[in-house]
Amino acid sequence: MSEDLIGYAKLTQDALRGVVRDALKVALTGLPGDHHFYISFRTRSRGVQVAQYLAAKYPDEMTIVIQHQYEGLEVRDDHFAITLHFGGVPQRIVIPFAAITRFYDPSVRFALPFDAVDDLSPDAIEEEDDVLENDVDGSVVKAPTTGAVVSLDAFRRKK
Repeated sequence: MSEDLIGYAKLTQDALRGVVRDALKVALTGLPGDHHFYISFRTRSRGVQVAQYLAAKYPDEMTIVIQHQYEGLEVRDDHFAITLHFGGVPQRIVIPFAAITRFYDPSVRFALPFDAVDDLSPDAIEEEDDVLENDVDGSVVKAPTTGAVVSLDAFRRKK
């Protein structure tokens, strides 16, 4: 088989990150219906900006939920910024699209996994067992982890 000199895998990842960007642009005016987003990202990726205490608490990866209580959403070509409340305290977060590892809209069971595109050291690439979520009231809670592999086919729309 020939070597992929075009880089289809990267082109595909970039196109799918564009889907996330466009979905976030819809959220600029408020999310319609029951739509809401779970976005997981690597906290040590280049360009990620989170409060120091959050970076210390979640050194590898965290998941935020964008649903009802968010403000100041800005969507740019290469990143987005949003203010969420953690323990009742507003925190500005900046997330480059390249740092995103998962995007999920549970209202329509739409999920996108991403290859991590960042400059983490090898020891930081180990999977973090405790994925964190910012729930609707803005507090941070541990997501349940079962260690089970989930087939993405369950999240795809049936034709």
